[in-house]
Amino acid sequence: MQQVENFNYDNKIVRDFGIATIVWGLVGMTVGLLVAVQLVWPFMNFELQYTTFGRIRPLHTNAVIFAFVGNAIFMGAYYSMQRVLKARMFNDTLSKIHFWGWQLIILAAAITLPLGFTSSHEYAELEWPIDIAVVIIWVVFGINMFGTIAKRRERHMYVAVWFYIATFVTIAVLYIVNSIQIPVSLFKSYYVYSGVQDALVQWWYGHNAVAFFLTTPFLGLMYYFLPKMANRPVYSYKLSILHFWSLIFLYIWAGPHHLLYTSLPDWVQSLGVVFSIMLIAPSWGGMINGLLTLRGAWDKVRSDPTLKFMVVALTCYGMATFEGPMLSLKQVNAIAHFTDWIPAHVHIGALGWNGFMTFAVLYWTIPRIYKTELFSKKLATTHFWIGTLGILFYAIPMYWAAVVQGLMWKEFTPEGVLKYPNFLATTLKILPMHMLRAFGGFLYLTGAILMTYNIVKTIRQGKLVANEPAQAPALQPLKHREPTAHRRLERKPITFLIVSLIVILIGGIVEMVPTFTIASNVPTISSVQPYTALEIQGRDIYIREGCVNCHTQTVRPFRSETVRYGEYSKAGEFVYDFPFLWGSKRTGPDLHRLGGKYPNKWHFDHMMDPTITSPGSIMPAYPWLFDQDLNISNTVKKLRVMQQLGVPYSQENVENAEQDLMAQANAVTADLKASGVEIQPQKEIVALIAYLQRLGTDIKNEPQDSE
Repeated sequence: MQQVENFNYDNKIVRDFGIATIVWGLVGMTVGLLVAVQLVWPFMNFELQYTTFGRIRPLHTNAVIFAFVGNAIFMGAYYSMQRVLKARMFNDTLSKIHFWGWQLIILAAAITLPLGFTSSHEYAELEWPIDIAVVIIWVVFGINMFGTIAKRRERHMYVAVWFYIATFVTIAVLYIVNSIQIPVSLFKSYYVYSGVQDALVQWWYGHNAVAFFLTTPFLGLMYYFLPKMANRPVYSYKLSILHFWSLIFLYIWAGPHHLLYTSLPDWVQSLGVVFSIMLIAPSWGGMINGLLTLRGAWDKVRSDPTLKFMVVALTCYGMATFEGPMLSLKQVNAIAHFTDWIPAHVHIGALGWNGFMTFAVLYWTIPRIYKTELFSKKLATTHFWIGTLGILFYAIPMYWAAVVQGLMWKEFTPEGVLKYPNFLATTLKILPMHMLRAFGGFLYLTGAILMTYNIVKTIRQGKLVANEPAQAPALQPLKHREPTAHRRLERKPITFLIVSLIVILIGGIVEMVPTFTIASNVPTISSVQPYTALEIQGRDIYIREGCVNCHTQTVRPFRSETVRYGEYSKAGEFVYDFPFLWGSKRTGPDLHRLGGKYPNKWHFDHMMDPTITSPGSIMPAYPWLFDQDLNISNTVKKLRVMQQLGVPYSQENVENAEQDLMAQANAVTADLKASGVEIQPQKEIVALIAYLQRLGTDIKNEPQDSE
């Protein structure tokens, strides 16, 4: 007779992460709504340097991804792991360190990003001290997870745990590799990669942050919570095996599809396309496995709001994972990339897949750990319909806007000239669609507020069972050999971890090692010179203000772009760009060939009030650049770090950096004075103008038309 052991599940940590999910969700969605409104009515930037679109857009993405979704992952993982492993979490203290450490990291992000402390890497904007904290807390989570697996009372690890393991190991690799920087000061650093190589590393990370933070852990939650909600077993164990291993192998290769038609080597672009197309199979395999689990339970779907959320979440997952591979086709990418199709695609996944599944898990979990019923199923159903309408009002206008953008940017007259040479014409054309998008965001936030009320009322009518009693037989020695290799692997967590690590490393190694080691992949251009001290300072201001959130700096080899902007971008032009600034969306025109296109006075006026130079512009004004003095105390240190990174500054360049900076600043201010503008050379605007006037001037630049 098997010995039965008594133990307790830790529901308090689940409750804590659940509350954090709700709080940060409301914060992230509110900031997202403000960001959407700013793209329609620029006065909503408030002319404050801490509330401009460029500064709070990364606050929105970090709050939604790492605060809202991140806490939801930990809430669901802590609840489900204890139950499928038949064990309390390994260490309560580690659980608390994980929880409070994660909240402090989020708080640090919420403070530093509006202050302008950013690395500019999308989804990885946090500066180096916070990066270190992220790694430490992630390791704490890993120790707690594998400690729990080690003391489990269930021999075989359930499929959900496979996805948690893959998430842990892959995010660790991605985050560490992408965050290697040399500090200049407490909140300023430079990546060790530059230009094309930096772009490859960033989108290897960026795409796979979506894959292994927004996808694989949620698939783990789906495999646990969906069968529980439907009271039915997962449709196919074999399909889950195929789904898991093919997904984590293929996903890691797909990052280069974000860089099609750039100066990234063609062979890497092609690999990204091929593996992106193949991703449809495992992605849809997971969706089908989830939806078919509901066979025979559709009557329950009609009456249970949690299952309604789950069905739409899986549908949005299927749509997003079909759309991504389609966007990686070069013919589609040529029109859709840099348009509003990209945020529409991302938000189908974020609002539908991540958001709706999080809502479902909250509605299902909170009543159970409080031993009560959900306060109001009708209110939850109302939330479902409002949220669904919010997704539709968000996505459909953005798809519409994207088609308008793609066609207007590329349209020529019968005489062979651009029909819309002024980029602003496209921006103004799509404002009604952006208004509808903002309304969709408002609906989605309203639904989240209804959920918060419902959850609070549910908590108040119940009582938390902080330590839930449970029983399970002690783990017994295996009496027979497992019939398959995978069944044997399922009971060896460390081996499973190592195999997962090998599988995810293959794609990254194949794509990155040749790009970093073969010199011909990034050919040098003799005329390309390092930035001057003043231009580096101006570039850092450009990064601080988040200009990369609206402007790209890479001209693709299309007739429409070379006519509009000038010569297409070459890999060798970016060798001194730490970090690269190619961007991912064009809310404003590309800036790579901006240098010398307009006089200094134009840039001065444009930053003071964009409507002076571009009537109707939705770009915010930057009046503080004219008042704040440039911090030149770190100029020498910045150049020394650049020297360490291989930028060919002489010792004389470094030692005379401050004098050279002031000499160039005086030249800029003298030119401005000749145009009737008085400004002191130490002001930040002078450095920014110097940087903007340098862009793209290292090679011959002959634009055939003007903006």
